[in-house]
Amino acid sequence: RTVTLTSATDEKVYDGKALTNDKVTVGGDGFATGEGATYDVTGTQTEVGSSANAFTYELNEGTKAANYEIQTVEGTLKVTELTDKVTVTITENSGSEKYDGTEKTVKGYTVTSISNPLYKEADFTFGGDATVKGTDAGTYEMQLKPEDFTNKNANFKNVEFVIFDGTLEIAKRTVTLTSATDSKVYDGTALTNKNVTVTGDGF
Repeated sequence: RTVTLTSATDEKVYDGKALTNDKVTVGGDGFATGEGATYDVTGTQTEVGSSANAFTYELNEGTKAANYEIQTVEGTLKVTELTDKVTVTITENSGSEKYDGTEKTVKGYTVTSISNPLYKEADFTFGGDATVKGTDAGTYEMQLKPEDFTNKNANFKNVEFVIFDGTLEIAKRTVTLTSATDSKVYDGTALTNKNVTVTGDGF
């Protein structure tokens, strides 16, 4: 008898879990009544791509190999990329300083949320400059752009990067200049006092 053993062909969208299908179809003449085989299907596919649904078989007790011409055909397990949008929210780091005449710097960013738990921070790369510098009092923006980030996980087709701005705030110094208070008994000459006191943050 000619028997064809074919493992299943199956497909799904990437979900982080292995795709398996342990079904084996018996074709051709099939086994004689009361005879058959048991199967061990080991094929598996988790990442986007395809592979053979590999399996082995063992004839049941009383089923003699000499009575059969057995051919095996492996099906295909295929995982396709996830097309649903994944949103990665990036928040630029911020900092605040008081002006002191030296350059101030804020570096880096924080991944504040990812809409799909299967997607990880390791799944994208950063190619920009997450640095903002300033010396004078004022507000400085880091100005990262979505195109600074690149998805490198082939399991995800639609990844969006949303940037929330961070800033370097350099505050002005508060300086109080106070001229002197003075007094004297009248003596016919002008009373003056050139002392000026600097208080507050100072220069």
